Amino acid sequence: MAKLAGVSVSTVSRYLNKSGYVNGETQRSIKAAIEKLDYAPNQVARGLAGKKTKTIALILPDISNLFFSDLARAVEDVAATYGYTVILGNSDDQGDKERRYIETLKKKYIDGFIFASQTFGPGDAEMLTKLGIPYVCLDRGPSEQSSSVVRSKNKEGAAMAVRHLLEIGCRKIAHIYGPQHLITGKERLIGFEEEVQRFNWYTPTLLEEGDFRIRGGMNATERLMRRHPDIDGIFAGNDLMAIGALKALNRMGIKVGKQVALCGFDGIQTTEITVPELTTIAQPIYEMGALISRLLIKKIEGTLEEDRLYELDVKLIARDSTLAFDPK
Repeated sequence: MAKLAGVSVSTVSRYLNKSGYVNGETQRSIKAAIEKLDYAPNQVARGLAGKKTKTIALILPDISNLFFSDLARAVEDVAATYGYTVILGNSDDQGDKERRYIETLKKKYIDGFIFASQTFGPGDAEMLTKLGIPYVCLDRGPSEQSSSVVRSKNKEGAAMAVRHLLEIGCRKIAHIYGPQHLITGKERLIGFEEEVQRFNWYTPTLLEEGDFRIRGGMNATERLMRRHPDIDGIFAGNDLMAIGALKALNRMGIKVGKQVALCGFDGIQTTEITVPELTTIAQPIYEMGALISRLLIKKIEGTLEEDRLYELDVKLIARDSTLAFDPK
């Protein structure tokens, strides 16, 4: 192309990268050569010189969880408006798998990482910092490292769920809590306990651990109902476990919404198509994904003023799994 335009390679480079002065006549010559050759700049090749490829990586635990698929859509939408491409990786919450992603992608001059997994640790953060690769995190950042973190108000949401169950007349409420090494599971359990400890019906045996999956919610519900057949309200730590609880209760012949009120957490779309439709504490999933994407791009472009924690509001979406409750 430089030969066709009658200019040097460095002049073409300045024109393409907008990195220096090129006079009007030369610009027209280069543009004519580009059109004649139907030339499209190779973003990766250009990135090799400036170490920028307009590409970011989103590392998720498991995109089959609809919370993360909705989040990924928001990240992709916002990144595209800034001219960035998103590469997706599923870590399955396995530290080794996540580190393989980091090792592979850093060699491809990835511009930055969004970590929605829980296995991103201080050592990984230190490595990326030394390499000058920006990162942001969902829910929690690595300890002893500065990072922008986006999450929802988990404790407040759990308290909101308990107050709703009490207001509709529930007298004995159980909680299926998520894994305690995850901040979401831990904070939602704390929020639940702070609301129920003042009642004389409360006992720690009303708590049962789940794994944030449908099967975990089913198994936990079966154990809870064997211990306490008089439970009339269940708060599940996420919507997938709430769907599992719904399935288990149906199998037991217990009418969800009438005999046992059920509330989940997250606000995934599946809660609208269950029978009955599930009450949930909805996180602003799309807003979270959009915000975390914008924060990373600001870090990449050097315009983020400071790293800090962003906690977003949640809201109760009440549906038939609680609104049809008939206290006896």
